[in-house]
Amino acid sequence: MRSPLRSRLVLLSTCALLLATLSGCDDDSGPTPDAGSQLPEDSGTPDSGAPDASTDSGIPDSGAPDASTDSGTPDSGAPDASTEEPWDGGYTVLEEHGDWIDRGRYAPCSFNRQGDPSTVRCDDLSRYDLSQCSPEALAQLDAYGIYMTDLRGEVPRSDGGTGLLPAFAGFMLHSDGGTDTMNTAPLDFRNTDGGTFFIGSSRTNPITGTTLTALAGCQVPSPGIITGCYARCINGSFNRAGTFEAHRMPSHRGESESSGGLRLISESPVAVGEAVDVYVTKNHAYVVSLDRISGTSGGLTVFDVSDRAHPLFKASISLPGDSSWNGVWAKGDALYIAGNDTGTLIYDISNPAQPEYVRHLPAGQFGVHTVLVDGNRLYGMSPDMVTLVYDVTSPLAPVLLQRITVPEELSSGGAHDAFPYEGRLYVSNGFGGYSVMDVTDLDNVRHLGQYVHGSFAHHSAVGTFAGRTIAFEGTEFNGSHLRVLDVTDPTNIVKIGEFRLSPVNSIHNLILKGNHLYAAWYQEGVRVLDVSNPTKPRQVAHYTTFRDGDPGRRGILFEGTFGIRVPGDGHVYVADSVRGLLILNEL
Repeated sequence: MRSPLRSRLVLLSTCALLLATLSGCDDDSGPTPDAGSQLPEDSGTPDSGAPDASTDSGIPDSGAPDASTDSGTPDSGAPDASTEEPWDGGYTVLEEHGDWIDRGRYAPCSFNRQGDPSTVRCDDLSRYDLSQCSPEALAQLDAYGIYMTDLRGEVPRSDGGTGLLPAFAGFMLHSDGGTDTMNTAPLDFRNTDGGTFFIGSSRTNPITGTTLTALAGCQVPSPGIITGCYARCINGSFNRAGTFEAHRMPSHRGESESSGGLRLISESPVAVGEAVDVYVTKNHAYVVSLDRISGTSGGLTVFDVSDRAHPLFKASISLPGDSSWNGVWAKGDALYIAGNDTGTLIYDISNPAQPEYVRHLPAGQFGVHTVLVDGNRLYGMSPDMVTLVYDVTSPLAPVLLQRITVPEELSSGGAHDAFPYEGRLYVSNGFGGYSVMDVTDLDNVRHLGQYVHGSFAHHSAVGTFAGRTIAFEGTEFNGSHLRVLDVTDPTNIVKIGEFRLSPVNSIHNLILKGNHLYAAWYQEGVRVLDVSNPTKPRQVAHYTTFRDGDPGRRGILFEGTFGIRVPGDGHVYVADSVRGLLILNEL
């Protein structure tokens, strides 16, 4: 599996390794399998915390000193959270089930895998037993759109039982003659006429070879959802089969574009790449982008947002050979950019409309994935298993203070992101889990505890509720969702709540503002949760950013709403990989 986005290289190497052991990594722009569970609700990165975006303090936002006493602004169109009983700090410890929960077979069909594996063809429709299926319902399908798909693989075990190998796929079908794809690769075949739904695509991986995945539709249990059977052949030989559930995007069919008073103020396309993060300071929005798979370079786009309803494009920057930029933060006249290729880039924004390059802070082979500022410290999280800490008392002249590493036996996937709070650093450590570090004394950094859920720890926000330290932790990959963890005692971290949306989508970045948790949720757009009772997060507003007709969509999991900021100026700033910079109202 190969991705042009350097930000994903470490994850992809993990994915390729899992592929070799039949785990089923399918999406070429990001990590491995995670699927999900039944519906309910949702999560996004630390925020500037500035009372006014034009006078940014550079302190990560973790809510009010005690978020449980801050009712925030009541949500128009949603119940007023302040009318609920205050949380008293009590909870029931919840069992950890991971992101993917087995919901049983998705459809009453099967694939005939009998025979020499080298002679079993996955593209042979006659091998699929569809006798209990509903061709009438399939005939009524609008056979176009973008679908995210949960693959429930079944493989025989040596003890005679059946093992499960969850995986995922995304496919895009056109009605206008455009190129149909699965995981960005063109379809080898498509038969979606007269009550038949049969599609397949081959992809070549340098480790595993050529993999053909074929989907045969069986039923339409509800509008926008197709279930059926799938089979996978590798290098011409049968590998595995199972059932699938495909959700057309946006996955919550019948849901309005927005709710709870959340509305779009303005939309501005970026000049370079795919927008993935945004930072707002000095009345300017700085949007960073990854390289596009088509070859278009990423970089930085600058907007003057003095008039939030009419942002003005000011500048775009892209450096040759160093343009895959994944995160952004600012302090004073310094803009810090997480570069996947080389490390942290520093720009002088004393003239906010025209950033000037100052220098690089070099990192390891895979650069820096995310950056954040906490007081006079700059943290740069690197997939090379290290968090770099700099003194930024002089913002344009950082001085390296320390290299923080999670114990090697607890690390897998690198330091993907982190959140500083009250002398501790909460590190989202990929497949290694969620780690808590004492960073009060950088000469004596201590690992205090860890929560491992078996999923990809991606991002978090931490605050105080009813005197307890609560972490809102989001994973990544399909079915990834929000966990609520009591981290008051890092040696005994427990799950006390969770919030799920679709089993085929993924949460991404989080911002905690008082009792509101703002979440960037890829194709699900922006979701706002009332977390005044952390054990029962509930959605109070949403804005769906996904639109079928937007040019540049690729039909993959890692697409849509990536970055989110709520700097306290009355607005929500969203970096969307397809639509660019979206500005919403703050609740």
